[in-house]
Amino acid sequence: MSSFVTKFYNCRLLRDHELVDDDLWVSDSKIIDPEKYFFRSKRLADLTIDCQGTIISPGFIDVQINGGFGIDFSYDISDVERGVLKVAKGILAHGVTSFCPTLVSSRPQVYHKVLPYLRKRNGGNYGAEILGAHVEGPFINPEKKGAHDDKVLVIPYEGMKSVEEIYGNLDCIAMTTIAPELPQALEVIQKLTDRGIIVSLGHSTASIAEGEKGVWSGASFITHLFNAMLPFHHRDPGLVGLLASDQIPKDRTLFYGIIADGNHTHPATTRIARRANKEGVVLVTDACSAMGLIDGVHHIGQQVVEIQETKAVIQGTNTLCGSVATMISCVHYYWKTTGKL
Repeated sequence: MSSFVTKFYNCRLLRDHELVDDDLWVSDSKIIDPEKYFFRSKRLADLTIDCQGTIISPGFIDVQINGGFGIDFSYDISDVERGVLKVAKGILAHGVTSFCPTLVSSRPQVYHKVLPYLRKRNGGNYGAEILGAHVEGPFINPEKKGAHDDKVLVIPYEGMKSVEEIYGNLDCIAMTTIAPELPQALEVIQKLTDRGIIVSLGHSTASIAEGEKGVWSGASFITHLFNAMLPFHHRDPGLVGLLASDQIPKDRTLFYGIIADGNHTHPATTRIARRANKEGVVLVTDACSAMGLIDGVHHIGQQVVEIQETKAVIQGTNTLCGSVATMISCVHYYWKTTGKL
């Protein structure tokens, strides 16, 4: 049976960081070379679509998103499947085609119930692809808990035994955030990395030396750079200093998340990060349940969230707790403030 071929024409394509005018041919969800296809099959496209000058580009990936459209993955656990699919569908309209549903620090019973629904699965018209869960905590430093509930934070005194007791099955986890200075954290980082789980450093008071040890143990990411970590200091720049460290493996790119929403980072700090390590920047939304909704009261985990225009804070405080930004708005803001992508 021959494959179904679609030709998109009158469009602009992203190639080598430039927009070019060209056609795009797709066969069974794969981009094909139209000349090779024609000479091999002697057929034209089965369907042609006039894009009217719009852009066709790869979809965005969001590796830190707590929810959206009224759903919080750590709070709305009565019907997890419905909530996950609602967010997966909703973010397609904002250009996101794959994501890591993110759970903030929670009690073990939340992980045990929710994680099986966050397993890796393909996307389609019904919603974005799920890459597996990002478990942000609970193995984080209480001094840098941010919006996390300090009553559920855990020190991994027993290494991987502590991790497995808290999370249960690890098969649905793609990424985890951990503070490298905690007891037994380096052992946990190494063993999680050995299992193919991406380890990110964050919610931490780590010095640059402790951060470097975390990277040598396998960590390859920093969670929402500048937020929930020690501020940059000229004698000990902390986790921020990892962007320019010469004491980490030379053959590894250290990635870092940036919440480019105009609230979590000043434009100057965003530009500094890019100039220090442009290869490692990863835009994330860190979106909470209020993303896509109007001002009001919402949740992130067990915390009550109040939306003040473009800012999400723990009710009654000024503590930021995620964002209400969409990925396309983050891309626009990052481009506006740095002039680069």
